[in-house]
Amino acid sequence: MSVDVTQSGWSIDEPRDRAGLRHAVAGEWTKFWSVRSTSWSLVALMVATIGLGVLSTHALSSGPATLDPIRRIFVGFNLGQFAIGVLGVLVISAEYGTGQIRSTLSVMPRRSVVVAAKAIVMGGVGLVVGEILSFVTFLVGDAVLSGSPSHVAFGSPGVLRVLIESGVYLALLGLIGLGIATVLHNSAGSIAAFAGVVLVLTLLVSAMPTFLVHAVSRFLPANIGATVFALSPPPRFASVPVFSPLTGLIVLAVYAAVLLGAGSLLMSRRDT
Repeated sequence: MSVDVTQSGWSIDEPRDRAGLRHAVAGEWTKFWSVRSTSWSLVALMVATIGLGVLSTHALSSGPATLDPIRRIFVGFNLGQFAIGVLGVLVISAEYGTGQIRSTLSVMPRRSVVVAAKAIVMGGVGLVVGEILSFVTFLVGDAVLSGSPSHVAFGSPGVLRVLIESGVYLALLGLIGLGIATVLHNSAGSIAAFAGVVLVLTLLVSAMPTFLVHAVSRFLPANIGATVFALSPPPRFASVPVFSPLTGLIVLAVYAAVLLGAGSLLMSRRDT
């Protein structure tokens, strides 16, 4: 990830006391779209969400009716969340890997502004891409299910909620990936940590005693996602307390804010 900061929205000749958040966001926006990892991650995200959704709904279209076809249409989001998380990680870890972060911090010494700019760009792109994918995935899946017993109309109760909140969920997962990488800096370690939080931790908790499962499972990102990508909580949560989709998204927002705040603080102490 090598970008000339003098051509990416940053200005070395500009007085540092005037180079604020707006300039930082402009620079991060240019850098975001200047690396191959952005394109590849977005392609992987689209293939995972739409492609798996088509495969799932195609199998459903010739079978009996299901109570929650939305869950099948959005099955690809369970894999797509890893693609957006990896993209969030690479937004900052790639700069540490190439040494480009030194140029970024020399132009904008305030670490909190750098982190905020990266979060604004990542969150904004994640939200727009997530909402587009959400609606496109539904429309494609709905077309596949047209005429089948499992067909669900756009105006059916709860559908619009799923479409909007699914896009928000992806954006927040991208910010969590960015937050983890801001703390750890290393790409491989950050991706492994993200996968551990989203997937491995869920499996570990499911093997714990029941009282721990009830106390912890509602806070896990993967379980929050399972409630967001469905009209009603999946059957596996029948005996396990879970947050409502909106409350779950607020919990994820808190995770992202804490990680980004911690990463900003650590950058101020380590990267001097």
